[in-house]
Amino acid sequence: MSSIFIVLFGLSGFCLGWFVYSKFIAEKIYQLDPNYQTPAHRFNDGVDYVPTNRYVLWGSHFTAVAGAAPIAGPALAVYWGWAPALLWVTFGSIFFAGVHDFGALWASNRHDAKSIGALSESVVGKRTRALFMVVIFLLLMLVLAVFSTIIATDMVIFPTSVFPAWAAIPVAICVGVLIRRKVNLLAVSVVGVAILYFTIWIGSNNEMALPGDIFGLGPNGNWIIILFIYAGIASMLPVWLLLQPRDYINGAQLVIGLIVLYTAVLIAMPEVTAPAFNSNLAEGTPPILPILFVTIACGALSGFHGIVSSGTSSKQLSNEKDARFVGYLGALGEGSLALITIVAVTGSLYAANGVEWDAIYGSFTTGPGQAGFIEGGAALISQGWGIPEAFSETMLAVMVVLFAGTTMDAGLRLQRYIVQEWGAIYEIAPLKNSYIATLIAVAFCLLLAFGVTAGQYPGDGGNLIWPVFGATNQILASLTLLIISIYLMKLRRPFIFTLAPMVFILFMAFWASVWYLIDYFQTGRWLLVVLNLAVLIVSVLVMLEAMAVISKLRNANKAGDEEDSVISSSE
Repeated sequence: MSSIFIVLFGLSGFCLGWFVYSKFIAEKIYQLDPNYQTPAHRFNDGVDYVPTNRYVLWGSHFTAVAGAAPIAGPALAVYWGWAPALLWVTFGSIFFAGVHDFGALWASNRHDAKSIGALSESVVGKRTRALFMVVIFLLLMLVLAVFSTIIATDMVIFPTSVFPAWAAIPVAICVGVLIRRKVNLLAVSVVGVAILYFTIWIGSNNEMALPGDIFGLGPNGNWIIILFIYAGIASMLPVWLLLQPRDYINGAQLVIGLIVLYTAVLIAMPEVTAPAFNSNLAEGTPPILPILFVTIACGALSGFHGIVSSGTSSKQLSNEKDARFVGYLGALGEGSLALITIVAVTGSLYAANGVEWDAIYGSFTTGPGQAGFIEGGAALISQGWGIPEAFSETMLAVMVVLFAGTTMDAGLRLQRYIVQEWGAIYEIAPLKNSYIATLIAVAFCLLLAFGVTAGQYPGDGGNLIWPVFGATNQILASLTLLIISIYLMKLRRPFIFTLAPMVFILFMAFWASVWYLIDYFQTGRWLLVVLNLAVLIVSVLVMLEAMAVISKLRNANKAGDEEDSVISSSE
């Protein structure tokens, strides 16, 4: 079967979601008001609250939420077959991720750009906020630990990506300064992207590696330390100086990369060599239900997106009408990345090299991961466009590294916010300090990155952390949808469009968490047992608090309807 079928199915669904479903949600459910004064204008401080052009904000938001997850997740999940992955990516993006990301951005915008944790206090109660923030902190710790190992691995496997990945930092700073000075956005974008691709060309011909064992942790471990030093510094800079322009330029690069990849599919029309449903699973393979729904998180639904939507993007939203463009379209953009990943790892590379797909995907845990996307995507571009494979491979490796890097920038900033919020709530003065809060966040992430290991080298535990990240991510997504649903109930608007996906993903995520909890207990991975159990317990407590509020709201609404009925009949 030609891979064009996968592309047409997914993109047709995304078009339906954008032009029909998101418009319905915007007009009938969230009821966006273009005259509402957003927090970005009310609290404009030039650091965190900055009214931003919606295209720049979309680029910043998109790359912050994308990271490497919509690549790594689908590249792993296709082991069960390409069809389950395709269905979940397509329908998950339309009915789950889009509504979730859009809703978190809108609800935060309506509550002074509060983070989803702080927002839970306004919607549910103080105890819920305290519990919610624990889940968010743990998720951010998992995200940062996983992404640091992914970046480190790619820099070691693809040393040609090192120079352009780090060269993107000064490019982004220059772009940020020029945008701040109101220089023409199109001109800045064209020049910035051109310079970025020039560095990719240089990198494709020049491999780079660290000069020796700097921290005594081997290549991967050394890169992890350097990445957290960078992320700690970047997370404390004004958003307009590095985070926002870097995300924007990376977003432009991704759009170009996606166009090149998708058009390469149209030109080459590679055959899909992977099975639609894999019946030849290796012993010990996790069950597709419920594990599929936590393996592919970003690219179908991700709680991390709600943190970004409410933590940084809502502070930069210039007009409430932009929430649909930034939130829903950002989710579809990530779904598009997951979709092309499915194509890249199910045939193009293996057909070109004459290798059977089963030989590459020998088991659930031994697939090529994001490296398969880079190598398979490069082969696809080479077949379709005739671009040298070395350049294509470097371009895609840089794409993965930059996306994961921007997620680390945003994630560590958000984790710092949480530590500082705890300092304010519990009146612990040192925690309010941004430097101390950042050091605490980095310390916890490094503890996890090096504390979970497969026994090969320091910092090799990314694949082991991934399932806990996926399950925690989806539990947080369900809790975010629950908060949005309760807010809609308070406004007396239809809430089924957020509550139904919440119930489904909560069931799957809890099921998966319990499955992995048993597996970690049996294999003696105690740090993961503690993390998984903590997330489950806290999530149950949040749900109980929320259920109590929902019960009160239903009774109040019912009493109000009866009172309206009595008044109407008396008139």
